Amino acid sequence: MTRIGRFHPHAELLATILLAVAAVATAWSSYQSARWSGVQANQYSAGNAARVESTQLSTEAGQKTEVDVLTFTQWVDAYSTGDRRLADFYFQRFRPEFKPAVTAWVATRPLKNPNAPPTPFAMPRYEVAENAEAASKTKDAEEATAAAQEANQRSDNYVLAVVLFAASLFFAGISTKLSVPRQKMTVLGLGYFVFLGTAIWVATFPVTVSV
Repeated sequence: MTRIGRFHPHAELLATILLAVAAVATAWSSYQSARWSGVQANQYSAGNAARVESTQLSTEAGQKTEVDVLTFTQWVDAYSTGDRRLADFYFQRFRPEFKPAVTAWVATRPLKNPNAPPTPFAMPRYEVAENAEAASKTKDAEEATAAAQEANQRSDNYVLAVVLFAASLFFAGISTKLSVPRQKMTVLGLGYFVFLGTAIWVATFPVTVSV
C-alpha cells in the first residue's frame, strides 16, 4: 500500500484536527495582534506626553536663562560703575543655580585674564535644571516611539500569522471536499505544511497578555 493509501482512511480525522488547531492558532494570533496594537497606542501616547513635557521644560529653561542674562547684565553695570551696594543687591537675587557659575567666573579674573571665559554662561558650572530634565524627557519620548514602532511590527507579524493560519484552514476545508485520494492528501499535506511552518514562526514571537 502506498503512503497516500495508508493515510487516506484517516484523512477526515486529520482534516478535523487541522481545522481545530488552526482555528485556535488563528484566534490566538488575532488576540496577540490586538494586544500589541494596544501596546503601540500606549507607547505612542507616552511618547507624545513626554514630548509635551520636554517642550514645556525647554520653555521654562529659556525663561530662566533670560532672567539670568538680564540680572547679570544689571550686575555687571553696577559692578563696573563701582556701585557695590547695587551690585550686591543683584548678586543676592541671582538664581541659586546661577550664583556658583558667577562666582567661578569671577575667580578666573576676567578683567585681567585674556583666557577667561567671556561670561558665566560659558562656565561648566552654569546649569539650568530644566534643560537636563527636558533632555531626559526627549530621550523618554524617543524610547517610547521606538517601543511603539516595535509593537506595531509585532502586531503586523501576528496579522500575517492569522492570514497563514487561515490559509491552512482553507486547505483543510477543501481537502474534505475532494474525492480523489491523491488530491485530498496533497491538499491536506499542504495545509499541515503551512500550519506547522507558521506555528514554528509564531513560537518565536514575544507574547503580551495585558496592555
